This record gives sequence, C-alpha cells and structure tokens, in this order.
Amino acid sequence: MQDIITKWKYRGDYELGYIFKNACRTHFRKMMQTTAKTHLAIPIPLSVERQVERGFNQAEMLAQFLPIPKAAYLQRVTSEKQAKKTRSERMESANPFRLKKPINKPVILVDDIYTTGTTLRHAAKVLIEHGCPEVISFTLIRS
Repeated sequence: MQDIITKWKYRGDYELGYIFKNACRTHFRKMMQTTAKTHLAIPIPLSVERQVERGFNQAEMLAQFLPIPKAAYLQRVTSEKQAKKTRSERMESANPFRLKKPINKPVILVDDIYTTGTTLRHAAKVLIEHGCPEVISFTLIRS
C-alpha cells in the first residue's frame, strides 16, 4: 500500500488513484447507513504550491468517488509538508486552513491519510467556528 500511495501522491501517477474507487464507495455506503445523506464532501485542500508541484489533489480525487455533492470551502494558507514533521510537531502546528465562505450544512472532510488527525481537526475547527453544524471525516488509510 505504501508503494502505491507514494507513486500516486508523490510521483504524480494520477491514474493509480482509480484503484481506490470501489473500496471508497463500498466503505462510504457502509458509513452512510448510520449517517444522514445531507452531507457535503469537502476535500482537504493543498497549498497552491503543492497543487502545482503534484498536478492534482489526491483528496479531491477521493471526494469525486463519493456519491454526494462536493465543494471547496477550505483554503490552505501555508505550504509546510506534514510528512516531514514529527508527531509532536504535527500536533503543535498552527492551523493552516481558512474558510472561503460560510457553510450551514453537515460536512464530510475527505483526506487520503490519517496520521495524527491534526489536519482533520484543524479543518473541522475552522468549519465549526464558522457555523458548520456537523463535521465527520472520511480517509483512505490510517498510517
């Protein structure tokens, strides 16, 4: 799995992401059995620099696999690489997100890898502080 993620995410092999499509949909359907179907999928954004470097956002690709509306309400304002940080550095990092516009619908944050959960907590905090009624998350894997 690590080799596939590395080729997909860091070496820009966009097409590899499609091997996760069926697994994402199957897991999502199980998740949605206990969750209202009114949620909006919001992929964790990359910084502009990282998006240009990779050529795509892996979280956006995963969000496209989900059978619910998607939107980009968040913006990443820093470009620090989480993968280069220690666990404690990640946990103590400043919130890199800001809201583009208010949202009053329940949200499912979508990301590729859950390591410490700091990225998702930061994004959820911004959404909740600005009136989002509920935030849950959907990630491909946990490292």
